[in-house]
Amino acid sequence: MDIKQIQELVKLINKTSIGEITIEEDGTKITIKQKKDPSQKIYTQAAPASYSTPAPAAIAPVSNVATAVPTETTVPKADNLITIKSPMIGTFYRQAGPGKPIFASVGDEVAPGKVVCIIEAMKLFNEIESEVKGKIVKVLVEDASPVEYDQPLFLVEPN
Repeated sequence: MDIKQIQELVKLINKTSIGEITIEEDGTKITIKQKKDPSQKIYTQAAPASYSTPAPAAIAPVSNVATAVPTETTVPKADNLITIKSPMIGTFYRQAGPGKPIFASVGDEVAPGKVVCIIEAMKLFNEIESEVKGKIVKVLVEDASPVEYDQPLFLVEPN
């Protein structure tokens, strides 16, 4: 089994609800498991409680102003934007290597099949392709940072 076939299996597992698959071929056994991270749910529930406890009255006016200004100035037609999400758990990279060109930046046009980033998972570098045609409006992840399955990576304004 070659690397391309293994990558395709990882993509397939990530897109389905299959928890684990084991394949044995020519004396080589490969097991692919989907990682479920229950701690993320706990963190998500704990964070709002700790933020709302100190001073909810002081936070409310500030958050209203903060969300109103960026939405109007940086992200046009927020209800029409399409999100490109991570198909797997790994490390997000915007370029193939140091000194290489960035795959997709704000303002770049993308089309189905165009590589927008790379996600490294288990020492394999997986090219993530756009499935939509449009313009990159926002990059939601920092370069070389870890990403989770189904985490938003880019916002795209469709053409």
